[in-house]
Amino acid sequence: MVVRGSEGSETELAGTLTVGELFRGFLVLGLTGFGGVLPLAHHMIVEQRRWLSSVEFTELLGLCQFLPGGNIINLAVAIGMNFRGVAGAVAALVGLIAAPTAIVIVLGIVYARFQSDPHVVHMFGGLAAAAAGLLVAMAVKIALPMRRRPIAVGVAILCLVAIAVLQWPLVPTMLVLAPLSIALTRKLGA
Repeated sequence: MVVRGSEGSETELAGTLTVGELFRGFLVLGLTGFGGVLPLAHHMIVEQRRWLSSVEFTELLGLCQFLPGGNIINLAVAIGMNFRGVAGAVAALVGLIAAPTAIVIVLGIVYARFQSDPHVVHMFGGLAAAAAGLLVAMAVKIALPMRRRPIAVGVAILCLVAIAVLQWPLVPTMLVLAPLSIALTRKLGA
């Protein structure tokens, strides 16, 4: 399938996926996503494997962020469900969490044993900085498809100010801004 991006470029998407492809794709994503899978998800799903266009990814991620639970978990289930129904959703979810769960258990055991070691403390400080950098990179990638949609940019700025500057709670902020964004987009068509 070929889709046209917001900037007019055409992208050929992968088409239909098997349950095994969904499992393997999310297994690799889960294994490579230390510090947060979401920043790498856009690269794998949109750029590398072409399962979704950038616009589809941004819209689906927006929906998944609004739902309770982890964003990437919701995204894996939604993508798996989209391509292969319940079996695809289960395959994507298991692929995403299986290896990281085992690794976290092992690291938790190691951390409990060596948490006061200065090398371990410095390592976790460095990992936190890298994770923050990955999130900033992901935010830029998500924002780029919206740059020609002034309503989306305005709502994103309002959300940033409400949560980061004014420190309003997430749920009430989303309950106000999401319907506002939908209504404005529907009325103005942007």
